Amino acid sequence: MTQHTPEFWAQAAQQFQQAWTQAWQTYQTPPAAAMSGLPALPELMVSVPPDKLQALQQQYLQDMTALMQGAGPTASSDRRFAAPAWAENPYASLAASTYLLNARFLMQLAEAVQADEKTRARIRFAVEQWVAASAPSNYLAFNAEAQQKAIETKGESIAKGLQNLLHDLGQGHVSMTDESRFEVGQNVATSEGAVVYENELFQLIEYKPLTEQVYERPLLLVPPCINKYYILDLQPDNSLIRYAVAQGHRTFVVSWRNPDESLGHKTWDDYIEDAAIRAIAVTREISGAEQINALGFCVGGTILGTALAVLAARGEKPVHSLTLLTTFLDFSDTGILDVFIDEAMVKLRERQMGQGGLMAGRDLASTFSFLRPNDLVWNYVVGNYLKGETPPPFDLLYWNSDSTNLPGPFYAWYLRNTYLENNLAKPGKLTVCGQKVDLRKVDVPVYIYGSREDHIVPIGGAYASTQLLPGKKRFVMGASGHIAGVINPPEKKKRSHWIRKDGKLPKTLDAWLAGAEEHAGSWWPDWAAWLKAQAGQQIAAPKKYGKGSKYKVIEAAPGRYVKQKAQ
Repeated sequence: MTQHTPEFWAQAAQQFQQAWTQAWQTYQTPPAAAMSGLPALPELMVSVPPDKLQALQQQYLQDMTALMQGAGPTASSDRRFAAPAWAENPYASLAASTYLLNARFLMQLAEAVQADEKTRARIRFAVEQWVAASAPSNYLAFNAEAQQKAIETKGESIAKGLQNLLHDLGQGHVSMTDESRFEVGQNVATSEGAVVYENELFQLIEYKPLTEQVYERPLLLVPPCINKYYILDLQPDNSLIRYAVAQGHRTFVVSWRNPDESLGHKTWDDYIEDAAIRAIAVTREISGAEQINALGFCVGGTILGTALAVLAARGEKPVHSLTLLTTFLDFSDTGILDVFIDEAMVKLRERQMGQGGLMAGRDLASTFSFLRPNDLVWNYVVGNYLKGETPPPFDLLYWNSDSTNLPGPFYAWYLRNTYLENNLAKPGKLTVCGQKVDLRKVDVPVYIYGSREDHIVPIGGAYASTQLLPGKKRFVMGASGHIAGVINPPEKKKRSHWIRKDGKLPKTLDAWLAGAEEHAGSWWPDWAAWLKAQAGQQIAAPKKYGKGSKYKVIEAAPGRYVKQKAQ
């Protein structure tokens, strides 16, 4: 084995320092840092314990020696290098194998850095971004599969790739699906209904009943304002909205307006008072019900929980039960998103847009994509541009690309009071709409769902709501991630979910998991059974939308607001 001098290892350490510093510089430029506005990483020395460093160096030399001798692992196990063209080209195969070895070494060094946990998480994230971006598969000069396709198509794939690149530059984001195959209201967001109320923040959609009778307590769904509502109504066979209607619930949905500059002054209080609380009131007036059932998804659940706390402080209880899907109320465990949040970053956003302006939807969408760079960024860069492929039509990815803006004051308030300071979980800490917020006063039955592989709302963050809310609670964990775990219709017979028969909710997720049992298939039927018990008696289904002259049909669903594109 080759022996190296201390000067060699000093140079190697310096190169590693330069590598992750460069990674942070790359990460801080659009699109990867779209959400964050992180300040420059302080110039500090990477500190790896000498014993760990020596062990990693020795292992690296052993692995590199084995690779040079043809005894190392092949790169074909990584799907980026699985195509036969990589194995058939010895230079490409060596490049891929060397890259994977170097990538593993860099990530191991990042893991070994001596620092506080948040700094280590940031270093890991930065190195991961740099490693993902530097894969040889991302560049035509090294991608054997793309080169082979160019030869086979006589250059047509390269011409098509350039065409795809110019198209994506024009639309402002990488195409994840064939967006020309979808149109909102035509083949996504097609459940029959009507807009029965609107203000400058949202439209309220009422859906046509599919049953002769409906439950007396209607169901109001509050989706995240960071995305469009039709994630809950993609296609008839995977629509949670249609499923709820088919179960006999008179269903209403908030369709958020995509803010433009005219809404750049709107605050968190505006979204609570003039959107969530107003939607609850209108749903009650139209249905004539004293109480309704409400569901919040992601940020929609945070908004809804805040609204119920405000109403409770006013002595009002218009909501009988609450469903929270992949929702934060307690922001103690925010997972990978924590790398973006610190005091300097939040102050920067407050200076930029705290008094007015917009947080651009494309920047938010880009940031979420870079949380999984290989799957949601570079996979499409390679397919679209190097291979000249058109990604297949996929409704969920079409929705994912249909971004929404956020009002700057709303966004700045949200960052400070949730992700940074976790004030929503502190009784009486926040004043919203003139009321002290105390989630302990939201005393209603609650169904809480979290996804096991969720990287937006980690399962521990979803579970934390069980310790905040005082009412009778049911917690269910589903397989998969933030979206695929939620949009899991029973007919597909996919994935699993976990429930505790004894209904106990210990302080920690791990303790809950110790008594949980796995059940095959969707969690939707479990939720439907729970919601049925909260819905009251059945009454004749309404024959018309809205109510009287006050709440007339404005337009057919899905309405104008959901069709507005982020500018």
